[in-house]
Amino acid sequence: MPSRSARLEKIPPYLFAEIARVKAEMRARGEDIIDLGIGDPDQPTPADVVHALAKAATEPAYHRYDESPRGLPKFLEAGARWYKREYGVELDPNTEMLEVIGSKEGLAHLAWAFLDPGDGVIVPDPAYPVYRIQSDMCGADIFDVKLTEENGFLPKLEDIPTDLARRAKLFFTCYPNNPTGATAPLSFYEDAVRFCQDHDIFLVADLAYAQVTYDGYRCATALQVEGSKDCVIEFHSLSKPYNMTGWRIGFACGCPDAIAPLSRLKDNIDSKQFAAIADAGAFALENANNSKTMDLYKKRRDALVDGLNAAGWQVKKPDAAFYIWARVPTGESSAQFAKRLLEEAKVLVIPGNGYGPAGEGYVRMSLTVSGDINGERLAEAAVRMSKVALAGSRV
Repeated sequence: MPSRSARLEKIPPYLFAEIARVKAEMRARGEDIIDLGIGDPDQPTPADVVHALAKAATEPAYHRYDESPRGLPKFLEAGARWYKREYGVELDPNTEMLEVIGSKEGLAHLAWAFLDPGDGVIVPDPAYPVYRIQSDMCGADIFDVKLTEENGFLPKLEDIPTDLARRAKLFFTCYPNNPTGATAPLSFYEDAVRFCQDHDIFLVADLAYAQVTYDGYRCATALQVEGSKDCVIEFHSLSKPYNMTGWRIGFACGCPDAIAPLSRLKDNIDSKQFAAIADAGAFALENANNSKTMDLYKKRRDALVDGLNAAGWQVKKPDAAFYIWARVPTGESSAQFAKRLLEEAKVLVIPGNGYGPAGEGYVRMSLTVSGDINGERLAEAAVRMSKVALAGSRV
């Protein structure tokens, strides 16, 4: 039997696939699991977006290959208008935008479009695993830039060695951040853009959570920085703000010299998303209102964080994203604590070291909990976890 590619040996078991397996086994035994694991919106896609898809799916032209150069023009033009409304920046849909089959796909293929063995790439730690895994598969040399609580989970650019920066091609960032929930001010992007310009690096900004915000907070973006279009490529997704994870639609935008190679690679890998989905995505960008879901996330955030803090934890309420990043309160490792929470509290959380070594000592909790109506399951999770944490601290 032919052997599989050696590059596959570089891929650890996908974190969420293993968690899904354990969860399914416990539920098959009738266990009442409160799942604070994978960040997958549990609310339905807004009904008017679904209706837009149903209508678009009847269009015969959409049943064939989408032969447009960068993606459905209607979708990209709607994305440009959306970006102008949200961030005040003009984008050219023809040269500065590209449809992607969800930002995960776009981020992964960007690595393959630019990285050769021995190239440098700067990856935050902790971080969404796709950045590191895809860079590693490309044979790139990875420099981990630590995100610490003391620095607001922002990278210290001065800690990046000059010789590494000179070899780096890509610098991945994600704000609002997965897994920490941290946010980045415009001043950070100003510094990061200047750093990347000085060292001839593309700043890769993953903005999947940019529209999941609370208490009036509004995200800054790298493309708001003057001159950023010569070194910045951003990825935006409809998955999180419109409850559309299964639809797999988003866009990249920014520097044409970053967009074009990604587009060339994708031309030889995929045939774009079903155009009816892109059409409905255009409708969502122009018309959808998902404020009810955002209001629910806020109730859940408050129920979980207030409940944990009342029991003696010290957890900060994030301004954005739908993750709670909490220190392990018992002195156990992240994996040990997460295992005990699952076994004893029947609450599933993600051990922080699954996002990189700097995540050790933390766990991530998602606010996307199926079956929760008004925050009650999050409040229950806080009670259950606090009992286990209290018992663990006495060991």
